[in-house]
Amino acid sequence: MKLYGMRASGNCYKALLAASMLGIELEWIETDLFQGETRTPQFLAKNPNGKVPLLELDDGRGLAESNAILCYLADGTPLLPSGRFERAQVLQWLFFKQYSHEPYVAVARFIAKFLPIDHPRRADLPRLREKSREALAVMDGELATRAYLAESGFSVADIALFAYTHEAPAAGISLDEFPHVTAWLSRVRAMPGFIPQ
Repeated sequence: MKLYGMRASGNCYKALLAASMLGIELEWIETDLFQGETRTPQFLAKNPNGKVPLLELDDGRGLAESNAILCYLADGTPLLPSGRFERAQVLQWLFFKQYSHEPYVAVARFIAKFLPIDHPRRADLPRLREKSREALAVMDGELATRAYLAESGFSVADIALFAYTHEAPAAGISLDEFPHVTAWLSRVRAMPGFIPQ
């Protein structure tokens, strides 16, 4: 299989990280959206949404959206439980990541790390950082009661949320007030197959 993505992207990194942890070999194809590489006719034929990551299967079919890729890669493994409630709980965290975490942590990281100091979007940083802290507080509260986000144990939920949480300091968000999140980050880094971004 081939994985089109940008190493600087947390969403692309989590797909690569999941594959590594699952022992799945992928051909990585660096695809720079900032240089318009996701807007070429060739790429748009693979993913009309023009975004990475994109997983290209051996038969040529493409699968977009990072959480869908995680679920595809992890299907039939302990990283995506088969029990009805257990799987739904993992999905619950994937949805949390998409709607309560990434729009704040990832966007704050992008603005702080990639936009010029005088860019108008920097005015959004205080609000984004506050909302990021709210999401991290939810995670910290849950991680005070167990080692990983889902009750079933380490899963794609942890991989998905690790991808941008570990970069929170780059967004100007200190993790000092979230000791359970900090300990969880260390546990994820210690998992077999872990690769740094």
